[in-house]
Amino acid sequence: MSGVSRLRVAAVAAAWLVSVAVPMTAMAQSLQPVPPLQSRVTDQTGTLTAAERSALEEKLAAFEARKGAQLAVLVVPTTQPEAIEQYSIRVVDAWKLGREKPDDGALLLVAMQDRALRIEVGRGLEGALTDLVANRIIDETITPRFREGDFAGGITAGAERMMAVVDGEPLPEPEKHWDGPQDIGGMLPMLFFIIIFASTILRAIFGRALGSVATGGVTGGIAWFVTQALGLSVGVGLVGLVLSLVIGFGNGGRWSSRPGHGGWTTGGWGGRRGGFGTGGSGFGGGGGSFGGGGASGRW
Repeated sequence: MSGVSRLRVAAVAAAWLVSVAVPMTAMAQSLQPVPPLQSRVTDQTGTLTAAERSALEEKLAAFEARKGAQLAVLVVPTTQPEAIEQYSIRVVDAWKLGREKPDDGALLLVAMQDRALRIEVGRGLEGALTDLVANRIIDETITPRFREGDFAGGITAGAERMMAVVDGEPLPEPEKHWDGPQDIGGMLPMLFFIIIFASTILRAIFGRALGSVATGGVTGGIAWFVTQALGLSVGVGLVGLVLSLVIGFGNGGRWSSRPGHGGWTTGGWGGRRGGFGTGGSGFGGGGGSFGGGGASGRW
């Protein structure tokens, strides 16, 4: 093949790659975004009133606390250009509903403009919430109400039937957590007191360095026990460590790790408490996985 022919072949191949790559890139950029998981009921369309959304949220939260399985509802305007099945998989891959080992999460997704809906089922619930059962919930409970314009009633009734089915599935007991304040902001006065109290004792026993590390561990552990948020707990622990060092800093600023040099000082606290925050309600998925089980429908 001559040099000119090779150039022509290369030019044709390059043109073909561009013709394929550009539309694919444009399509990828135009995909509907997956909203952040901040609550069990996410409505991007205003279909549900605040009262309806709150009532359904309470039912799902009570079910999760009692059973351990995690169900969520998402209402979006459209999933286009994707089919609802593809969009639904992207959502559950991002949200990771349900606990990691039993994989007991489920999603009820409604696309209002597309007049389409889907029940996506976690791997651990596929034995109870089978494709056939999910399809019956859609056909018998949800879409009849949707056709009458009762979208809130259809979503609520569908979620209730999903919960009833999952109730019959043997699952691990939910972990019991202290029902204290889930927002770390409400714990700030208590944490400050714990840091002061614990750092005084621990620095006196272990010295400034090790005592401050122990103080950070104690405060971080308490934050984890209350919020179950790893990143937040690490941040709280670091704040406890730093504050313990600041409170115990003395003797002309000299560093010492010997026990007995962790005395009380009062001038190291500046009164600021904004070093950490929750970034929202702290709600999130538990690491569950999905294998594509479920059913879709239209109304």
